[in-house]
Amino acid sequence: EPLTNLLNEIAACRVCAGALAHGARPVVRVSAEARILIGGQAPGRLVHETGLPFNDPSGDRLRDWMGLDRDAFYNQDNIAVAAMGFCFPGTVAGADLPPRTECAPLWRPRLLPLLTGLRLTLLVGGYAQRWHLRERASKTLTETVSRWREFPNDILPLPHPSWRNTAWLKRNPWFERDVLPELRKRVRAAFSAPR
Repeated sequence: EPLTNLLNEIAACRVCAGALAHGARPVVRVSAEARILIGGQAPGRLVHETGLPFNDPSGDRLRDWMGLDRDAFYNQDNIAVAAMGFCFPGTVAGADLPPRTECAPLWRPRLLPLLTGLRLTLLVGGYAQRWHLRERASKTLTETVSRWREFPNDILPLPHPSWRNTAWLKRNPWFERDVLPELRKRVRAAFSAPR
């Protein structure tokens, strides 16, 4: 199948290997039947070690935001996870580096059309928002997320669920008040839509 072949290509990708301190280990988890795509930034260290996306405290927060338990989240017929960069980019001063710029243009145009069951795309973080929304993305993540009502119902921009964004969440209480109930509503709708 085209998706299986492409996933084998992605797993073997070493385009950025020379620039990755921890080596290349592409982490992508998708199926053609998945109802929701999570477009994040890049795997963190724990995800790199386990090979399971959002298998860290950020994932716990994201699952809480979505109203899902681990079983529902890791059911590949429910959730596809394809970040802007598939490999852990490393860290500087304790913070994860941005996703490698080679990854998204190399793989996203080939991968996304094969995910035919998608009903909702969650754009987690500024890198995913700028890639998917192009000129519709605002200059800042806060502006883009605050404009969530302006985008089609099958796209929802979110901040990254990292603990580093706890202060952002406190400064922007509208996110929890307005966006999270809508997120949970759209997740339920995506799962209940006819296959």
